[in-house]
Amino acid sequence: MITLHEVHEQGSEAVKAAVLAFGARHLRDGAGPDTEPDWKRAEKHFTYLIETIMGLATPPKTGAAATVRQTENAAINLLLAVNNQPHYRCPICVKRQRPPL
Repeated sequence: MITLHEVHEQGSEAVKAAVLAFGARHLRDGAGPDTEPDWKRAEKHFTYLIETIMGLATPPKTGAAATVRQTENAAINLLLAVNNQPHYRCPICVKRQRPPL
């Protein structure tokens, strides 16, 4: 599975900006806005995002590798879609902060 770092390294300028924006949504606890993001947590959440999308996908007629690639592309497209949304929050962070039912 592709990593957030690989997405940044291989991506266009728009993709790189989206990766940086996703990272900026993962600040260390108690850290101010001018501190370095918690890239380890951002990386983990990107992987969870891919896994969540993959779990929602209908079983394809193509092979597993094609399914993973399609899912990775869907996760990257999500990053691109929310890149400029000022109040967007990582869906994995939001999911983990919800109180139990």
